[in-house]
Amino acid sequence: MNVQAAGVPLRIALLTYSTRLRGGVVHTLELAEALQALGQQVCVYALDKENTGFARPPGCDYRLVPTQPVEGGIDRVIAQRIEEFVQYLSNTDLGHDLYHAQDCIGANALSVLRAQKRISRFIRTVHHVDDYASPYLQACQERSIREPDRCFVVSTQWQQALQQHYQVQAQRVINGVRVERFQSAKDGTEDSLKQRLDLNGWPIFLTVGGIEPRKNSIALLQAFSKVLTTYPQAQLVIAGGETLFDYRTYGDTFMSLAQTIGLSPGKSLILTGVIPEPDLPALYRSAEVFVFPSLKEGWGLVVLEAIASGLPVVTSDQPPFTEFLNPNQALLVNPEDPAAIALAMVSAVQPYKAQQLVEQARSVLPIYTWEQSARMHVDHYRHFLAEGYA
Repeated sequence: MNVQAAGVPLRIALLTYSTRLRGGVVHTLELAEALQALGQQVCVYALDKENTGFARPPGCDYRLVPTQPVEGGIDRVIAQRIEEFVQYLSNTDLGHDLYHAQDCIGANALSVLRAQKRISRFIRTVHHVDDYASPYLQACQERSIREPDRCFVVSTQWQQALQQHYQVQAQRVINGVRVERFQSAKDGTEDSLKQRLDLNGWPIFLTVGGIEPRKNSIALLQAFSKVLTTYPQAQLVIAGGETLFDYRTYGDTFMSLAQTIGLSPGKSLILTGVIPEPDLPALYRSAEVFVFPSLKEGWGLVVLEAIASGLPVVTSDQPPFTEFLNPNQALLVNPEDPAAIALAMVSAVQPYKAQQLVEQARSVLPIYTWEQSARMHVDHYRHFLAEGYA
């Protein structure tokens, strides 16, 4: 079969490290469904760490890769997860044209399978590069960037970083947002969600991603404590938090600071944990402002979701956010300055400013769609396959 021909469907395997929704997992699932809608044959392979599967099964073929509990630190967890991927795929009748990992774990597993001659080539999307203290994790990350036959990135920032630090010429693709899912129009589910989460203050400031260093959670907490002097009934909602890594020390520091400044979880500070997927659109619509002063992101999918949901956005004045947002579309702040974050949060509540930001930001939505992302991927896939057959 000539898979280089434009009319021939590609058989694509996409690998992701979890069934729980984080940025890279969302990217995988949305891309998979968009590729399937374009007529490609897609199968998602996902590590099923909780043995619960996907909250919403993907609209394409998928396989849940079973996992076992791991005793020990994060190095052992990652090593076992790679091995579980390898073992599962080694015992699977593979027949895909393309193998595409969306993270370090999947890329390391595909590298092993290539060495075993189970597959011939593979691709990896690098969403961002971390600074690991662990030599083992650092080595895993290095392999996952250097060993794929092709790397994709979702921002110019990381395209330049891979070229500068790894001499890897990565191809840029885009993220998207499903505007039919994330909308500003309320559908009646918001009141019950607010009641369940004790969202009874005003204004409500929302961030999504949990408490961790790169999300800059402590600076956000410090900024919110300043906002309370202007809006004493305000609430800060921190949603999400599913991750492979142990941020307990950082979380303990966060909670100690919250206690010191008098912010009690369940009152001014609402920590939702992982939000069920059906509730996420209503959660955006229950807030007044989306605040995301992150220090490091691959792209920031949640920013697009917030914009589609009709929220004014406060985010970091640095890439990748400045690649797709200008100061008229979001309040861009120094993420290391809690006072600046607080001023922006207060400003974003003002009706005129909020309306201006929302109206200006909506112009980015037609640019970033999953259909467009899928078309870019298919084009890159066919060129990649053509090189392999040359």
